[in-house]
Amino acid sequence: MPTVLANGVRLYYETQGTGMPLVLIAGLGVGHWIWYKQVPAFSRHFRTITFDNRGIGASELGEAPFTIRTLAEDAAALLRALGIERAHVLGASMGGFIAQELALAYPEIVARLILVCTSFGGPNHVSAAPEILQAFLSPEGLNTEERVRAGLPIAFTPRFLSEHPDDVEDLVQRRLAHPVSEQTFLAQIQAVMGFNVEDRVSAIRAPTLVITGDADVLIPPENSRRLAARIPNAHLQIIEGAGHAVFIEQADVFNRVVLEFLSA
Repeated sequence: MPTVLANGVRLYYETQGTGMPLVLIAGLGVGHWIWYKQVPAFSRHFRTITFDNRGIGASELGEAPFTIRTLAEDAAALLRALGIERAHVLGASMGGFIAQELALAYPEIVARLILVCTSFGGPNHVSAAPEILQAFLSPEGLNTEERVRAGLPIAFTPRFLSEHPDDVEDLVQRRLAHPVSEQTFLAQIQAVMGFNVEDRVSAIRAPTLVITGDADVLIPPENSRRLAARIPNAHLQIIEGAGHAVFIEQADVFNRVVLEFLSA
């Protein structure tokens, strides 16, 4: 099981393919496994690096609480440990928070930046409806099948849930196979709540692609519009018929858009 010591904690990672490195950073409560529809496509063109953020999966938690900047330092240290000086960086949701901090703190590392269903945080973040936030952020029954299934409408459109039962079942089983500790979940929530780079995000210099699903109810699409408007020369791509987990729900479209951006 490959791990490296990075920023004081041992992080689990997986790498596939050859070529320019492409690191994929997972969101709240999930790990390297969430990229199961991306790695097969991307690793044909790039060296993909997926990993578990601290406290997730086989990665050590270290000290908690921590900040999004801490998680960005973890990612930078992971790349250094792997001998990688420069990489494309893709982050989704909380992973997008981490990717922004990484691009700001280590511009020499980030070649191209892809920010997926994410936000610059802070008081001008457009929040989800209160009932959605309450359901998503509650630690109650975190790893139960009932909780996982109840959370599906937060991540996916009703149409996807009704028309793709096999894909839905596959995802449920993958999530149940990768439980997350309540301590880590709550620490990640605390880090997310403290994230705000609105005043700094315009300093990002890497060519940037901002992607969102048009039906994202967890981090509404307006956040991506505002984020793209703040980052110099960022390109905004809104994918129709997709919720928060756009990279699963519309994987083929998502993968094509990312690959086109990275090969431009």
